[in-house]
Amino acid sequence: MPLGTLDRTPPPFFRQGPSARTKLVFFSALALLLMVADSRFKVVEPLRTALAMALSPAQRVMAVPLEAWAGGGDYLGGLHRALAGEREARAKLAAQSERALRTEQLAAENARLRALLELRPAIAVRSQPAEVLYEAADPYSRKVFIDRGTAQGVALGSPVVNEAGVLGQVTHAYALTAEVTLLTDKDAAIPVLNLRTQQRGAAFGAGAAPGGMELRFTSANADVQVGDLLHTSGLDGVYPPGLPVARVVNVQRRVESGFARVALAPVAHPDGVRHVLVLQPLSAQLPPRPAAQAEPTRAGRQAKPARRGASAP
Repeated sequence: MPLGTLDRTPPPFFRQGPSARTKLVFFSALALLLMVADSRFKVVEPLRTALAMALSPAQRVMAVPLEAWAGGGDYLGGLHRALAGEREARAKLAAQSERALRTEQLAAENARLRALLELRPAIAVRSQPAEVLYEAADPYSRKVFIDRGTAQGVALGSPVVNEAGVLGQVTHAYALTAEVTLLTDKDAAIPVLNLRTQQRGAAFGAGAAPGGMELRFTSANADVQVGDLLHTSGLDGVYPPGLPVARVVNVQRRVESGFARVALAPVAHPDGVRHVLVLQPLSAQLPPRPAAQAEPTRAGRQAKPARRGASAP
């Protein structure tokens, strides 16, 4: 065989292409170019969207067993919670029914005793709903404005309450709005009654102090404990008796002082309150005081001698 006919090219195993460094630089530059193009020009976004749409059925099929397992667990857990809630609701309903029955019996007994003792019937407190519009602009006071005024029958001194207890008192009444001073205001005061000891006192607003209220003029040896609930006493002729006011949160008895420092927390938190009830003051339904009845008589007695002196000439 002639030597010129032999293939002198090396086999593919010995062929050498681009070096590894060249490939690294090329593909790195290509990756960088693709990232820049995708972030700036969204070149790969259609491809990514199409790939996501193509793989979406497969993802859903693969997620079916996991969703079925989680859904079954949630169903069983929800069923268990529903059964427990039903049992708790039935127990509360039974307790409320028993309490309502006792309340009806006590109300009937109270009515019979009042009739037996010829006492005046209990005063019915009239109320009207209102909505809180905004807070007062004064940062040093705790006052809010409601959307009821003198045109709706709101009078000065009207108590303002919500479902938890007393919130405050109307201090300024306008035609269509009214200003309510909250119990935590530094100028607010309300007579209270300790339900545990039946001891009367006066609660005042403490502003930024802990709790927001304090029970002043309480002797150092008074029977006041943390957790005592204070209600309105009803002796001021403004607030109806029995409305929750505050709870004792701290009692400090100092040796050098004859009074104890009692911090209170209002039962009805004024923050976040939207809807309230405006009650009619008890003074509008109570009979006039004896002093007010005696003043016209005294004035008439003083006027009679003047008439005699004038007719003498």
